[in-house]
Amino acid sequence: MSGDPGPPLGQTSLQRRSAARTAVVWDALREVLEDHGGDHGGGHAASVVDIGGGTGGFAVRVAELGHRVVVVDPSPDALAILARRADEAGVAGLVTGRQGDLAGLPDLLPDLLPAGGADVVLCHGVLEIVEDPVAALATLAAVLRPGGTLSLLVNQRHAAVVARAMAGHFVAARSLLDATQPGAGGPNRRFTADEVTAVLDGAGFETRSMHAVRVFVDLVPSSLVDLEPGAAQALVDLERAVADRPEYLTLGTQVHALALRR
Repeated sequence: MSGDPGPPLGQTSLQRRSAARTAVVWDALREVLEDHGGDHGGGHAASVVDIGGGTGGFAVRVAELGHRVVVVDPSPDALAILARRADEAGVAGLVTGRQGDLAGLPDLLPDLLPAGGADVVLCHGVLEIVEDPVAALATLAAVLRPGGTLSLLVNQRHAAVVARAMAGHFVAARSLLDATQPGAGGPNRRFTADEVTAVLDGAGFETRSMHAVRVFVDLVPSSLVDLEPGAAQALVDLERAVADRPEYLTLGTQVHALALRR
């Protein structure tokens, strides 16, 4: 996968860690968007919907590639920050914020999407908190054009079991371990990679790729990344190196899937 060059010198500790957490997802998403080209690349600008996109961490970067983005988020404060970030980045004309949530999506977007639907939908950190994951994905499928791409990012159960056990929360770890139904656990549920594939299939998607996300970054002490010269970039490179290896899917804090609407 290709993508941005990673964390530049002079970044704060939080920015360096954030770069390591998002690099894998951004690499995969950028490859999808490069197929469109964007207004700046002489190709067809993609129509992108970012569900729960908040302050625009991904949306502004997508717009900087020349694509049009609609961010749907329930927080007016987050949308205000989004508008400011888009303006500062010079892409305010490509970014639209709409207050709402996934359940109300069909009523929020008709005037903003092309007739065939969106080319790409981002659903990052949302499926964990909805009441019915399959129904939520079906709603997203209705927003996408046939053949459109869903970028889905969810918390991964196996890593959560290990993290809770390492913190001494053994009962909580066992509870997650025994949650064997797809997406079980109610609000703040966790998924395995197989469960992600199952819910996507049930909602009319074909999973094309799966990536392990945040395999190491949540385990490495900040002091090592901040004090060791070159460590921040090396950590990003390591995350990228294992992202496509199936054996690391069970170790990532998150799982990222790219899926096509049938």
